[in-house]
This record gives sequence, C-alpha cells and structure tokens, in this order.
Amino acid sequence: MTETSRATGIVQGAGRWYEKRGWATFIAVLSFCMSLGLATAARSEQGPTETVRGTVSELLHILKDLKDSGRSEARRWEIEQVIRHHVHYEDMAKRSLGAAWTQLNEPARREYVGLFVQLLRDALANRMVEYSGERISYLSEQREQAFAQVKTRLVGDKVDTFIDFRLVSEDGRWLVYDAVMDGGSLVGSYHAQFANIIRDASCAQLMERIKEKTLIVKLFEKTGP
Repeated sequence: MTETSRATGIVQGAGRWYEKRGWATFIAVLSFCMSLGLATAARSEQGPTETVRGTVSELLHILKDLKDSGRSEARRWEIEQVIRHHVHYEDMAKRSLGAAWTQLNEPARREYVGLFVQLLRDALANRMVEYSGERISYLSEQREQAFAQVKTRLVGDKVDTFIDFRLVSEDGRWLVYDAVMDGGSLVGSYHAQFANIIRDASCAQLMERIKEKTLIVKLFEKTGP
C-alpha cells in the first residue's frame, strides 16, 4: 500500500468516524430537546389541583429552607417569585381596587400592580411564619370553561378550616386569582380595606401607604356577617 492510499484510507476512516459521531450527537441533542418539549408540555397541562398542590409545596419548601429570622429578605424574594409564576396578580390587583381602577392611567396602574405584588408577598410571608405543621387535604375540583375552583381543608392542632382556591386558565396555565377561607375572600378583604382608605383619602394616598409599608392587611378577614 502506498503512502497516498494509506493516507486516503486514514482520512476516509476519520470521516466515517466523525460522520457516525456527528449523527450520534445530533440524535442525542434531538432526543434531549424532545424531552424538554415533553416536560414543558406536561407542565403546561397541569390541572387546577396540581397547580395548587405545586404552589403550596413550593411555599412550604421556602418556609423550611429559609425559616431563620435572618433570612427574611431571601424568604420574601422567593415568595414573590412564586406569586409571579402561579398567581394572576394583575387581575387580583384590579379586583382589589374595584371602580377606583378606572381612575388610574396606565403608568399608575403598572405602579399599583407592582406595589400590590409586594403587599401580597409581605402579607403571605408574615402569615407563613405562623405555620406549625398543619396538613392540607385536596377535596375536590370544579371546572367551568376557563375557570376552576379547588376545595381544600387545612387541619392542625389549632386550626381546622376550609380554603377554596379560585383559578383561571391563561396561555395554557392555571393561575390563582382568589382564595376563600370560611366564606371570607382574600380579594374581597383587600377591596374592603382599600375602599375605606380611598373613600377617606385617595387612591394616591393608598399607594403611598403601601410604599411606606404602613398598611397592614389582614388576610382572609371576613367582610360580611
């Protein structure tokens, strides 16, 4: 065999090795991308109950990992991420203002939504600190077109109550837009307290109080008899 033919054979062999390795790599990458697509589809197809269950699990995980008082800032940041991913906070913010929402221009609305997320985050963080191992049971699920309600029961040494989570489907995801505990609506509680402030002062004053963190919202406070 001449040097030329030997060199040609080496080149051809290297080419076949590269070609095989290239196809193997391509197939591996394609399989990986397909698995990511399936995983994304699985997440997007989560039902209302799975969404609530996952959200509660995330919050309890945060509470467990960041329970030390010195990590309160990190805890609030993590809770805010859960809110932004699993809660329809824009709709909640709009409902909490009611008719006063129409009085705000677009920049003011965006500012208010941002403040509302912070308020909800802090209120939820403060309420979570009171958690002492209560168990949550998922009782039933009801759907009506793009809306759903997941009934749950929270049981512990000092509590035995029912919480109904209300969700809306948007872009293939279920998002929580309200929660009702023993007949008291979370959004209704916000709306009742905000309406009093707006009536006595103004919407601008409400936003200032939220900025100054002087507004204390009682979660799930009953607004009716």
